[in-house]
Amino acid sequence: MTNKLQIALIQTELIWENPKANRDNIQQIVASITDKVDVIVLPEMFTTGFSMNASKLAETISGESVTWMQKLAANTQAAVMGSLIITEADNYYNQLVFVYPNGKTQSYKKRHTFTLAGENTVYTAGTERVIIDYKGWSLCPLVCYDLRFPVWARYNSDYDVLFYVANWPKTRITAWDALLQARAIENMSYCVGVNRVGIDGKGHEYSGHSVVYNPLGETISTFVENEIGYRIVALNKDEVINTRNKFKFLNDRDSFILK
Repeated sequence: MTNKLQIALIQTELIWENPKANRDNIQQIVASITDKVDVIVLPEMFTTGFSMNASKLAETISGESVTWMQKLAANTQAAVMGSLIITEADNYYNQLVFVYPNGKTQSYKKRHTFTLAGENTVYTAGTERVIIDYKGWSLCPLVCYDLRFPVWARYNSDYDVLFYVANWPKTRITAWDALLQARAIENMSYCVGVNRVGIDGKGHEYSGHSVVYNPLGETISTFVENEIGYRIVALNKDEVINTRNKFKFLNDRDSFILK
């Protein structure tokens, strides 16, 4: 258990539907990190870009890309997280996989499939929010379009950090910036957003804006637009605890049951 958590945000271009090229590119970025980190955060569908070609690209949870994540986690002694196309029981999922340094995995299946792009016609929506316990921290991983639905992310005495991994296009990047900050403020938690850059196979452009906000919604790390590389951010659990105890805004939150 530790009060400090060092996270590395990886902002990169994704080569369309080319898992090996994307793994190799990410491997090079991670290899350039000289600091000790606890968590490495990759974008949404980091092996393929935001593709609907699931029947061709899907892997199993024991497939090549998750095995690569396990090797990366073992070599860096850091947890690795990012989403990719996973098949299970004849369904396809946009599935975030969290790999511990010892190789153990936990998964979160994207709850809100992006209907504007037809994601809902290809991928099965997840039904459960997942809280990951890591080094004494409680982490809540979510995926891209989930960001537009604050009820799904609402703090219920269960996490210290919200993570969003994304392929969020440049045309709507203002919403990305605003909603990430809002999630931090309303839940009094760190909020981490990792987005890609470049142009995908459908011609959509991405400009990054990967960022970390503190529990008051203040920016503590960001990228230059379109930058490829990494940022390391130190999170302090005392900041979350002290902010919540000082202002106590969460004590006045509405109670509800999500159905």
